[in-house]
Amino acid sequence: MDRQTGLEVVQAIVCSRWGVQINKSLSQDGDVIIGGLFNLYFTSSAVEQEFTKLPHYEPCTGLDLESLKNAYTMMFAVEEINRNRTLLPGVKLGYRILDNCGSSYWTQQVALSLVGGDTHSCNLTPSMPHSAVYGQPGETAMGQPVPLLIGTVSSTTTIVLSRVLGPLSVPIISHMASCPCLSDRRNFPNVFRTIPSDIYQARAMAHLAIRFRWTWMGAVIVNKDYGRLAIQAFQEETQGKGVCLEFIETLLKETIVSDARRVALTIQASTARVTERQFLASEAWSTSDNLLQDLDISKVASGVLGVAIRSSTIPRFENYLRSFHPMRRPDDEFLREFWEKEFGCSLGAKQSHAASLFPAKRTSQNGSEPLCSGTESLEGVQNHFTDISQLRVAYNVYLAVYAAAHALHSLLSCHDREGSTGNHSSTCSSPKHIKRIELLQHMNKLNFTTPQGEMFYFQGGDIPAKYDLVNWQNTPEGSLKLVLVGRVDGFDLHLNESAIQWSTGSNQVPTSVCSESCPPGLRKANRKGEPLCCFDCIQCAEGEISNQTDSLHCERCPYEFWSNAERTACIPRQLDFLSFNETLGITLTTAAVSGAAVTTAVFIVFLCYRQTPMVRANNSELSFLLLLSLKLCFLCSLVFIGRPSVWSCRFQQAAFGISFVLCVSCLLVKTVVVLAIFRSARPGAGALMKWFGPGQQRGSVCLFTSIQIIICATWLSLSPPVPQRDLGFQGSKVTLECAMASAVGFSLVLGYIGLLACTSLLLAFLARKLPDNFNEAKLITFSMLIFCAVWIAFVPAYISSPGKYVVAVEIFAILASSYGLLLCMFVPKCFIILFRPEKNTKKHLMAR
Repeated sequence: MDRQTGLEVVQAIVCSRWGVQINKSLSQDGDVIIGGLFNLYFTSSAVEQEFTKLPHYEPCTGLDLESLKNAYTMMFAVEEINRNRTLLPGVKLGYRILDNCGSSYWTQQVALSLVGGDTHSCNLTPSMPHSAVYGQPGETAMGQPVPLLIGTVSSTTTIVLSRVLGPLSVPIISHMASCPCLSDRRNFPNVFRTIPSDIYQARAMAHLAIRFRWTWMGAVIVNKDYGRLAIQAFQEETQGKGVCLEFIETLLKETIVSDARRVALTIQASTARVTERQFLASEAWSTSDNLLQDLDISKVASGVLGVAIRSSTIPRFENYLRSFHPMRRPDDEFLREFWEKEFGCSLGAKQSHAASLFPAKRTSQNGSEPLCSGTESLEGVQNHFTDISQLRVAYNVYLAVYAAAHALHSLLSCHDREGSTGNHSSTCSSPKHIKRIELLQHMNKLNFTTPQGEMFYFQGGDIPAKYDLVNWQNTPEGSLKLVLVGRVDGFDLHLNESAIQWSTGSNQVPTSVCSESCPPGLRKANRKGEPLCCFDCIQCAEGEISNQTDSLHCERCPYEFWSNAERTACIPRQLDFLSFNETLGITLTTAAVSGAAVTTAVFIVFLCYRQTPMVRANNSELSFLLLLSLKLCFLCSLVFIGRPSVWSCRFQQAAFGISFVLCVSCLLVKTVVVLAIFRSARPGAGALMKWFGPGQQRGSVCLFTSIQIIICATWLSLSPPVPQRDLGFQGSKVTLECAMASAVGFSLVLGYIGLLACTSLLLAFLARKLPDNFNEAKLITFSMLIFCAVWIAFVPAYISSPGKYVVAVEIFAILASSYGLLLCMFVPKCFIILFRPEKNTKKHLMAR
């Protein structure tokens, strides 16, 4: 729409006015007139819908005292500005305030009548351009078009006005339109607000929920953009902060009764509760006097915590209101109506002189109400109109007037306005020639200090977000009172929690969660198909920790650390090895010492009976050497127990390998000697024994043992076992063990022992049926079978055992094989020596 077309549309609408006359207004003459639109009367949605069908129907009924107080706030601010010598000096500010009745249709009419100028005649100049000046020569001030409007309450009507008046660049300063959509400067460049956008209110409520850790909530919203945008902003602000909504219920004015029943049932069935029911209210109802005074409401809604329009004080405003009297304001139809209702009397017909307004002791013409005496006063009246304890919307109106005044002051002020020649600068505006588009530019650059000492400026068309936090608290009378408990300044939340009275009646912050928080040591596991706030707590696995409340994941401990029992911290792994102090170590030590003791006892028995045939048979020297090697085998197992060190790691494998080779070598030589003896008994074989005499036997044992010594020496010199921490086994302990740096060396040691054992087993097996009453080859066969079985089982057990149990397995193999040799080789002989001496004869042993 171009400028000319837009102006013609405005002219046509103003001239039609739908046939309705504008009868009531508040006005004051001035050099500059600012317009005001207030919902001074109530209306219903049904009236709104039928308004265009009934052009002569008066749609407004019932004076709204709160809105009337807001209108008088505008008047007070204008009068205060006119008394200010620094703000708009030399310029008298005037006003024209009309009722728009909350109707978008009515709003358009009264707004266009203000912008167009004369409200009773159509005298707009069609040729007036878009940037036309405010006022025309010869017009009275009351007939001048207003350069800006203050109002309206509704976001809807503000949007409509912006669309209609936008082409004319008329600034609109709203004190109650809080829709976030109005922050869009491209679509609403002429809209300014002294109330924050609802987006900030929703964020404030979200911050409260986060602060109190209310993670399980329900929402009840109006089924319009106001509610939908608010809940969207709330969810965006709480996203990722652990706050979930169990339900979102909507209400609509047209179906409020049925909607209220449905919502009540939903709330009653909900699990989202803060102890009982704690309400977090928006500013739309957090300061409602009607709700606060309702005793039924107090039974279910005490403890409400709400976000409210910020309040402030306006000095001298209470005296200003209480000084109102129809005698002093005979043309104020709104005050007249309020006065008659408040005092229950009639002012009679409107008189031309105030002195004749109140005839004494007369009744009204209709006889229903007495005439007012003239002594009525607002000094002692307590109602919504006179209550200035918490000025909220009224203070927004107050700020709007000051914003308009400062914008006009900036527009009308020039540093070089009066030069030395007294001529006016051509760039300066005058009160009679105000360009609205220039005024709009000055509005965008406003920055001033209010009379209360507050910095005021617009961010786009909005002001910085500031709110009060209020709490509904019970009074002794049973009603509710509004208590200020904190403030919101931008993103800063200032709250006195100790002053809050919750729905439980206590001062302790209640809780509302779907699932209790998971303490450190546990992690959250979401329940399938349920919101994120509903979860189970699962303990972290071993080696993992969570050191924060409500951890989503457990963290694995570093390699050399392990989780404590509570799974809350990583602690250094405990050093673990097979020690003498633990049960397993004590058991193995006892078995080793017992074996060595038994071997010593056998040695003593053999030593005492060394001259008997049983001991002398088959080379007693080898028997004593075998007992000595068995004792070394038992004792070498003790080297494996205890904290591994560099020398213990080297010595234990060498002692093990050499001791067992010495033992098996003795058995091998014994077996060979048995075979040689019986072979020498054959004809022509007598010379055979000279190769198996005592010297040769000792030499053979030394030779076999020397080979193992060479293998061990080479292994230990090139790549010996070293102490090492085994971190591969996942557990709370680190095993300190002797790591085999070379598997080849250990394999050669075991392989050589196995070779000698297998050879001895084979030879003993061949000699088991030799014709002797006592054949030692049988004993060697059994002992070698046990020996080989133990060490064959040792290999897989050694490989698969974890940690220190590797050492235990090797010790067990050493002890088991040593006990097998001791029992099989010497117990039968000791039994005969000690308990069957009659069999310990050469004759008995040589018998076939």
